[in-house]
Amino acid sequence: MALIQDVLEIVRKRNRNEPEFLQAVTEVLESIRPVIDRSKKLRDARILERLVEPERLIQFRVPWIDDKGQIQVNRGFRVQMNSALGPYKGGLRFHPTVYAGIIKFLAFEQVFKNSLTGLPMGGGKGGSDFDPKGKSDREVMRFCQSFMTELFRHIGPNTDVPAGDIGVGGREIGYLFGQYKRLANEFTGVLTGKGLNWGGSLIRPEATGYGAVYFAQEMLKTRDETIEGKVCTVSGAGNAAQYTVEKLLQCGAKPVSMSDSSGYIYDKNGITEEKLAFVMSIKNVRRGRINEYAKKFRGSKYVAGQRPWGIKCDCAFPCATENEITAEDAKKLVNNGCYLVSEAANMPSVPAAVDLFVQKKILFGPGKAANAGGVATSGLEMSQNSMRLPWPREEVDSRLRHIMSTIFKISWETAEEYGEPGNLVVGANIAGFVKVADAMLDQGVV
Repeated sequence: MALIQDVLEIVRKRNRNEPEFLQAVTEVLESIRPVIDRSKKLRDARILERLVEPERLIQFRVPWIDDKGQIQVNRGFRVQMNSALGPYKGGLRFHPTVYAGIIKFLAFEQVFKNSLTGLPMGGGKGGSDFDPKGKSDREVMRFCQSFMTELFRHIGPNTDVPAGDIGVGGREIGYLFGQYKRLANEFTGVLTGKGLNWGGSLIRPEATGYGAVYFAQEMLKTRDETIEGKVCTVSGAGNAAQYTVEKLLQCGAKPVSMSDSSGYIYDKNGITEEKLAFVMSIKNVRRGRINEYAKKFRGSKYVAGQRPWGIKCDCAFPCATENEITAEDAKKLVNNGCYLVSEAANMPSVPAAVDLFVQKKILFGPGKAANAGGVATSGLEMSQNSMRLPWPREEVDSRLRHIMSTIFKISWETAEEYGEPGNLVVGANIAGFVKVADAMLDQGVV
């Protein structure tokens, strides 16, 4: 029993100023305790001690010139966490809050998420403290080209395949891919989330949001319910949030909120397809703020500086960022009758919130399971790139549905097997861990 605590103590000493990484490691290690207790082989092979150390952590400077001719300098990162199951795979985040600890937490989570998809992918993550907000297209291009000039020597279609994350959408992936192609002198599937006419996959932009809704549908089936008619709160206004709302509408649910870093909008009449198209225009084209929604649509209101977790709802879909649901928010959700939370963001609920959801028997889909649709479809994009053959929309969507259904099934059954029926946090962590640990055992001390 002491082993988990020993490893956590080592992690705390070595990563003192990285709270997000410590939070992610603690959550996973605490929930896989029964597996470690049962297996002397895993303990002898020091699997945990190896699992919590990145195989490689790369940090580099990114100098670039802004539109005024001034030289700017940012930091770039790539954490290649674990390659036991395949090439490193995981997104790039461009945001002022990015530092080594955030990237390590994301990379650590990615290892188990990728394992759950059943596709041959290891876990990695990267990014920069560069802020694309308020920058011109040319500034973003110059930054991306400088960033890739260093990153390209560390990645490749069979080594490490990055994708997008917060602050890295289709525009940024295009500039990054163009520079990689120029430097490596080859057209290859080294990034996912590419444009459709140059190697991208149908459904990839939609996959994280669609997947979170598919996962929610699987959870509801356990209570013989569907998502039709359910009032749903959604946070965020980026890629994951937009397509969560789109899929909720397609399934007959009623999404009533979206948000950005400035505040949230609440539309008691529900966000319709027409209203969603307006949000997509604000965010994807004009790169504006969500408060414009409340000015345009009657019956809606904008609340500055807050998140939408005080709104009465049946289902909640956090799609914004880590730790956005506090313990207080979780209490509000439960007290307001919310009985399903499907995490489309990475680790959006603080540990106390997760504990409350589990304790109150809320249908709770943890991020590494519920939002795995994004990376799963990235894996499908890699397959299509290798075959040089695009699949039709229906095939990609059908594969995505099947993967999300399988992730739910394996997480649900694993939770039951380890005496925690209905606890998808335990189920997802153990199912993801066992596969990675077995591969590490097979491959020796590397």
